[in-house]
Amino acid sequence: MSNEMQQIARRLQEIREISDFSAAEIAARLKLSEAKYLDYEEKGENIPIGVLFKLSNIYGIDVNELLTGQSPRLDTYCLVRKGQSIGVDRYPGYRYESMAYKFKRRIMEPLMVTVEPDNADKAPNTHTGQEFNYVVEGTVMVILGDEELVLEAGDCVYFDATLPHGQKAVGKAAKFIAVIAE
Repeated sequence: MSNEMQQIARRLQEIREISDFSAAEIAARLKLSEAKYLDYEEKGENIPIGVLFKLSNIYGIDVNELLTGQSPRLDTYCLVRKGQSIGVDRYPGYRYESMAYKFKRRIMEPLMVTVEPDNADKAPNTHTGQEFNYVVEGTVMVILGDEELVLEAGDCVYFDATLPHGQKAVGKAAKFIAVIAE
């Protein structure tokens, strides 16, 4: 496990303990088994972004506090220059960069996602709210339930995020902007 993921796992456990919740209580709120939730705290691997959003809502904190340990401070506007976003490698072959991590009380989460080509099937993700994906570079296959949509640079899709979904790069690495609104 990367040092970054170890830190996220440690923060998950610390915030849960500070908030006086048991692992069983949090698992129940997330609709997960206690063993699965404890894997997130102990290993920090493959934590779905939807789970991180749900946890931030449960604890009443910004999702970036879970990812970075720091609270956003800006509330008028947030400028993030090229190369200054906060990145997180959560899954093998995926890199997420928070594009508005300095802005507090966000009602949406804009992310730059880089995905490497991978033929392995990944478990679909679900979370509350809605999601928008805009392909910046390469080709991305967006899986929405039983549908497979192939998007090229300049294409976009907007969907109900409770629908099981995932993204795969087709051919070579691809980049897309994901905007998640709860």
